[in-house]
Amino acid sequence: MRRVTILGATGSIGQNTLDLIARDPEAYQVEALTGSTNIDLLARDAVRLRARLAVTACEPLYRDLRDRLAGTGIEVAAGPAAVAEAAARPVDWTMNAIVGAAGLMPGLEALRHGGTLALANKETMVAAGPSVMQAARESGATILPVDSEHSAIFQALRGEDARAVERVVLTASGGAFRDWPLERLARATVEEASSHPNWAMGQRITIDSASMFNKALEMIEARELFGLVPSAIEVVVHPESLVHAVVGFRDGAMMAHLGAPDMRHAIGFALNYPDRAELPVARLDLAAIGRLTFRPPEDARYPALALARRVMEEGGLTGAAFNAAKEVALDAFLARRLGFTDMATVVTRALDRLAGDDAMPRLSSGDAVPGLGDVLEADRIARLRAGEAVAGLKG
Repeated sequence: MRRVTILGATGSIGQNTLDLIARDPEAYQVEALTGSTNIDLLARDAVRLRARLAVTACEPLYRDLRDRLAGTGIEVAAGPAAVAEAAARPVDWTMNAIVGAAGLMPGLEALRHGGTLALANKETMVAAGPSVMQAARESGATILPVDSEHSAIFQALRGEDARAVERVVLTASGGAFRDWPLERLARATVEEASSHPNWAMGQRITIDSASMFNKALEMIEARELFGLVPSAIEVVVHPESLVHAVVGFRDGAMMAHLGAPDMRHAIGFALNYPDRAELPVARLDLAAIGRLTFRPPEDARYPALALARRVMEEGGLTGAAFNAAKEVALDAFLARRLGFTDMATVVTRALDRLAGDDAMPRLSSGDAVPGLGDVLEADRIARLRAGEAVAGLKG
């Protein structure tokens, strides 16, 4: 029986993970489930899967969760520190599906105790990729990517010499606004941006898909996970969302990973690695599909992609700052304090301001791996600068 922990159990990735585990409950012992404000769902799943510990990241909801689990024998805790402590419990396999920078510390805790980390939190690699990879090397932990694109790359590289890789192509659906007139984007509403044409995902990642900030994060994540040079990372718009990534080799060959747009593909691969198990996902009928289409992304429609290339070229703490500024901009859009196209403007202004900000931590040329303290400080300052940029646009 494998011991597992699911961080971010109440989100879409967490729920898909629990769906697979629940289909073979005797094969798993659930050590811990963590969530945020959806206390009803967290409590129900903790009971259903006989978890030993349930944690809400929201401290004011501790009593509510405790009352729901009274008499079950399930431990209850609350707060970010409790989430990190849950991640630190020794298990065989941990899913990190926490959204945003909040997933960094729990992910590092899981890595420090070895085992396998199934990583669905791309912000972890964007903000602190070198630190994350170093932690895995030091503990002997295994990182398995769960983003559909990075799982596809990982699978295409199995048995291959990584030195033979010439390029990788990340596919993007283009999001809700891929065919909108450009002049209409500034008026796009939260509700319109929250509807994805292909994938069933949480609201934040769906909006990030519409703006292509999600793909920008994935570009940076691909560089950190696979040691790629920025020029080797390409993005194409693929409206069908059936090809998840393509790896091109120096002999001109290309290997593509295809599958239905269902996150249980990537989750199931990570859960059963190194084996392949039968998964409850749709099988593709290529004759019925008929054709697959690809087109280059428009720079004017998706300025986030150029920002990702800037981050990769500048390196250092720029990834942490980029992710923090992006989160602030998205929060402001969700609160209807910013227009849709203003999000990229906020991130650009924040990065421009930080380039000469004396408050930002400075790394010497020998610091290949930024310290965690510097990453967190860069995150903090970037949030302040992004907030100022939001206020400036509102004013």
